[in-house]
Amino acid sequence: MTRHFIYKAFTLILIITGLSVKVNAQFNDTLSLTGGLNALRVAVPFLTIAPDSRAGAMGDVGVASTPDANSQHWNPAKYAFIDKEWGISLSYTPWLRKLVNDINLNYVSGYYRLDKEQVISASLLYFSMGDITFTDINNVQQSHHNPNEFSFDVAYSRLFSDKISGGLAFRYIRSDLTGGFSQQGQTAAKAGNAVAADVAMYYESPINIDSRKGEMAFGLNISNIGTKLSYNEEKKDFIPINMRLGGRVSLDFDAYNRMSFMIDANKLLVPTPPIYDRNDETVIIAGKDPDVSVPAGMLQSFNDAPDGFKEELHEISYSVGAEYWYANQFALRAGYYTEHETKGNRRYFTIGAGLRYNIFNLDFAYLIPSSGQNNPMANTVRFSLAFDFETQRKGK
Repeated sequence: MTRHFIYKAFTLILIITGLSVKVNAQFNDTLSLTGGLNALRVAVPFLTIAPDSRAGAMGDVGVASTPDANSQHWNPAKYAFIDKEWGISLSYTPWLRKLVNDINLNYVSGYYRLDKEQVISASLLYFSMGDITFTDINNVQQSHHNPNEFSFDVAYSRLFSDKISGGLAFRYIRSDLTGGFSQQGQTAAKAGNAVAADVAMYYESPINIDSRKGEMAFGLNISNIGTKLSYNEEKKDFIPINMRLGGRVSLDFDAYNRMSFMIDANKLLVPTPPIYDRNDETVIIAGKDPDVSVPAGMLQSFNDAPDGFKEELHEISYSVGAEYWYANQFALRAGYYTEHETKGNRRYFTIGAGLRYNIFNLDFAYLIPSSGQNNPMANTVRFSLAFDFETQRKGK
């Protein structure tokens, strides 16, 4: 395989999460019980990327933001509170534009209201890594391939009361990095497949603060609860099972001006890599064995960090965001995302804007890395285009 393939098909997959991955020997040399790199390791990390520009402009918050056509990724239970009959959204995210021009993330989502209490929805997330040329050891071209990953899901959400809703989503995931290509003497890597489900809830209630009307909302989404994924018959990896919990406060200052503040907390429900003995990598000296079933791994993820409860807290990432609407037609947004330095060290500011006219919605987002860090989406503009039809509920 060429260096071009290794660079684009594997290194970029790891860059998605901003993690620095090292071999076990290097890992054991740098990690100690008092700190050091110990990032969580999952397959298909593209599932954790914010796919739409609205949430992407607010630091990747979304579990309790006001419902929109892109709620499928953040919290499908929000669809039960949406004030339209049906809608669809298209999003496009450039990737590593400073280096290449053929890597991108595309997202299509839509919903349809069955009645006043029930909504069905679906989405397709597609990550393309451009064109790869395979060569042999003599640099003779063997084949071409477009490494890609995608997920397709459907969801059902329902109102349980005027303030609470729930949602279920079912997802199919496929990751094809090599197209089955292999050099002589090597085992061909097949496409990886997995199935998963999301369980979500959403709470929304009107509030009054200093004589101003508004809303308070809370959301919870446990996503990608599913099978492990493998590219061969030897090793299976956890997919990014994630627990997202967050809240929102929105205030109407007058008939034209509305402001919302949001915060999300995320934790991957997958095993933390343990510390192995330097002389025998089968012996664990701190932490727990990560080779467990999916249910056991989810439970274990709360108490298996080698450095104890302090390290478990480090595995929680945070997003904060704000959104301002004028006359329900023009929006300004900003946010910040932070992750502990031992768990990936992703930190960035985001800004963006939105325009709404009748059934038409257009959103932009721009990412600014903090502290001089690199990011695959740094200094690139991404956008989402959405259409919502037929107002169904009043008072929103």
